[in-house]
Amino acid sequence: MINLKEKSTSPIYAINCLFKGFKLLAKPALRKYLFIPILINIILYSIAIALGYFYISDLIVRFIPTWLDWLEWLIWPLFFISFLVIGFFTFTVVANLIAAPFYSQLALKTLELISGESNTVVEQKVSQVILAEIGRMVYILSRMLPLLILFIIPGVNLIAPFLWALFGAWGMGLEFMAYPLENKGLLFAQQKQQAKARRISILSFGGLTVFGLSIPLLNLVVGPAAVIGATVYTYNLTEEG
Repeated sequence: MINLKEKSTSPIYAINCLFKGFKLLAKPALRKYLFIPILINIILYSIAIALGYFYISDLIVRFIPTWLDWLEWLIWPLFFISFLVIGFFTFTVVANLIAAPFYSQLALKTLELISGESNTVVEQKVSQVILAEIGRMVYILSRMLPLLILFIIPGVNLIAPFLWALFGAWGMGLEFMAYPLENKGLLFAQQKQQAKARRISILSFGGLTVFGLSIPLLNLVVGPAAVIGATVYTYNLTEEG
């Protein structure tokens, strides 16, 4: 019989937690915590789609060097997917920052639902929370900027879409795992340590989340579903002891 530690490192188990998040969206106890995050997503993703429609084609043309025009049939889809990942990753981070209080409540209510117990948020010093959030932003930006530079280096920019997809999966995994873990009193340094111990699992969770965010209409509920799924996943991490 597989134990909880083995389950937490399994990519299949992480993906199953995300699917369970979608199933739990319909639970009456969680519905009132979904409206505002979904409204925020509607507004921001509408902006992202509008900007993408007007600017993404021009950006792709600029980033593909003329000597690779003969490979445009292959490179154009790669860059299109890459810009989608970058755009939706950026807008999701912004949406999550705005919706953070609501997502924290959603994670807390989900924990109460799956545990059958009343739970409270572990309070942290304001200074610790601020430093942890600064650490999160530094961590993300210190990896985003070098990856963006890759897009302007001829030849090297061919691998940039793949690296961005990988980083997008990792970043989204960290982003959504943060809400239930913060409720338990774990700040970014500890969250990152937990994630690194389960790297493939977190990448799988984040990768499927990114894929869902790229699908119109579905992307409106992927965020809340990912918060719920991450709560299911991290609840079992706690149960490992």
